[in-house]
Amino acid sequence: MSADLKNLKGTGDFLPQEQSFRQDIARKLMNVFEVYGYQPLETPTICYFDLLASKYAGGAEILKEIYKLSDQGGRELALRYDLTVPLARVVGMNPDIKMPFKRYEIGKVYRDGPIKTGRKREFIQCDVDIVGTGSFMAEAELLSMTVEVFRLLGLDVCISYGNRKLLSGIIEAAGIKPELWSSIILVIDKLE
Repeated sequence: MSADLKNLKGTGDFLPQEQSFRQDIARKLMNVFEVYGYQPLETPTICYFDLLASKYAGGAEILKEIYKLSDQGGRELALRYDLTVPLARVVGMNPDIKMPFKRYEIGKVYRDGPIKTGRKREFIQCDVDIVGTGSFMAEAELLSMTVEVFRLLGLDVCISYGNRKLLSGIIEAAGIKPELWSSIILVIDKLE
């Protein structure tokens, strides 16, 4: 009996040179995150299906892409499709976490969706979050950190950021009459 020596479509091997390059990028990212005070977090790759499905109660397209399986006890399990739902579970299970909670996680996620260029079944996701604050300073910090990461990696990018609350605050602080706010926001929304 011979095994079919090929990878599942949408997955791949990373041989030493490429994997070293990937690990170097991850180290650079983690160093920047930690300078900004973010802490590493690692969550399980396998979760209860109900937990992953709860984010999209009522059903969403992502539910069709979840890899589902069951254990020997018949429990419905799944491979995580992102790192956000596991973060929410960690925060919910640990009410003593000091807020704001600044964390990052770099880990594999899985989606059983259409395979095409740039879209795989198994891929690395990098999440950086601040939980427990609605401060615009937190948003500004994340943007600043993002710019620093791209610069460190030698990538020339243009970041567009939209936040209606921030825009309203700027318009108000500028002393613009409230009856003009809607018109200003509509014009800005149409900008590319």
